[in-house]
Amino acid sequence: MVTITASHTVIPNQSTPKTRLWLSDNDHVVRLGHTPIIYVYKAKHNHEAIERMRTSLTEILVHYYPVGGRLSWIEERGRLELDCNAKGVILLEAETTKTLDEYGDFSPTYPIKDLIPTIDYTQPIEELPLLLVQLTTFHRDQSLAMGVAISHILFDGVATIQFINSWAKLARGDTLDPDEMPFLDRTILKFPHSPLAPRFDHPELKPPPLILGTSDCTNEQKKKTTAASLKLTSEEVEKLKKKANDQSQKDGSRPYSRYEAIAAHIWRCASKARELDDNQPTLVRFNADIRSRLNPPLPSNYSGNALARTVTSTCYVGELISNPLSYAAQMIRESVELLTNEYIRSQLDVILGQEVLDCLRAFVLRQGELMIAPFSGNPNLHLTSWMSMPMYEADFGRGKPVHFGLGYVSPHDRALIIPSPDGDGSVIVSMHFQMAHMQLFKKFFYDDICVGVRSSL
Repeated sequence: MVTITASHTVIPNQSTPKTRLWLSDNDHVVRLGHTPIIYVYKAKHNHEAIERMRTSLTEILVHYYPVGGRLSWIEERGRLELDCNAKGVILLEAETTKTLDEYGDFSPTYPIKDLIPTIDYTQPIEELPLLLVQLTTFHRDQSLAMGVAISHILFDGVATIQFINSWAKLARGDTLDPDEMPFLDRTILKFPHSPLAPRFDHPELKPPPLILGTSDCTNEQKKKTTAASLKLTSEEVEKLKKKANDQSQKDGSRPYSRYEAIAAHIWRCASKARELDDNQPTLVRFNADIRSRLNPPLPSNYSGNALARTVTSTCYVGELISNPLSYAAQMIRESVELLTNEYIRSQLDVILGQEVLDCLRAFVLRQGELMIAPFSGNPNLHLTSWMSMPMYEADFGRGKPVHFGLGYVSPHDRALIIPSPDGDGSVIVSMHFQMAHMQLFKKFFYDDICVGVRSSL
């Protein structure tokens, strides 16, 4: 049982600019609402440690002052703005009588929901805090769970991790280096939009394949999903790379990366576990970081959403399963390579004015009916990689986290690849999958790693 023991509205400890910030098109097309994530710390966090976290939050909000503001809907423009009014963020203190062991591997199933702040979406959007944090101490040993709910319109994953790591650095008594200061001017993404026809086909903006014999995804959306945390040791990761590259080396192509091999493996295992018809079309959707893909590139500390959508070529399940792992890895690679500077700018031209902003307007006006992103589940897959993100640097002075992950179960099939806290090259796949197929997916996920790999490994 979790009990909230205190609630604080935390504001910057110095005067900050009272201004309105323009939000980019990229900010307008992300998933609406807050992204819930969770950190778990085994080290003891007594009252003094919690107080230091709260004090340092007032300090980091001086540099990241938009976080303490609110969204504002500008009707005549049909867009959101960020009102930097310093209304503050919510920090909750809580206790639980459960032990760390009772939460298992902290997979984002029902029990950990109590460790994440609850968002009241019935409030007007102008009143919704952009950040809520819940610090829950485990009564028996004073270990800590930090549940974070942060507006996706405010930050993408890269910016979120940068913000939390900077907050943790201040909590340790350090100061931020100049290159750690957030770049807050989003007008750097204020591209002039062309009235010309799209320069590319943009399959990522088209509806994905449906289950054969169906006319919509209604039945698949009704099916319950569950989540599991699946660890791949560094040896298993290397086996997957070798499996993918055995074929690519024969072709003389560039070796596949860890990410490409793991992503291809997840896609193939999902398709096998669903036991779909060989002629069933399937694809994988991604959101990719574009900070270094634009010309000129964005600052590495750009604080906002810098994502672009991409998608693999559509293939048939029979082809995906019968071909070697390199077949799927190549499609993963090609989908990411699509995202050139020209392609990204063209994508935004196409998105602007489409139904995406209409959905946003409906969300604001209905004040609480949270819009759900387009369905990317069976027979397809939504894949996210945070493999390069330094989330375990979030040490608030009592040690690094022993767990990081999502705080909710996705309503559609999705895989999130993150590094293991062990720091030994192992990774964790947070797999969100239809309950009916999860056990079979787990079987293929581990059994298929060794299939076709020579015993010389």
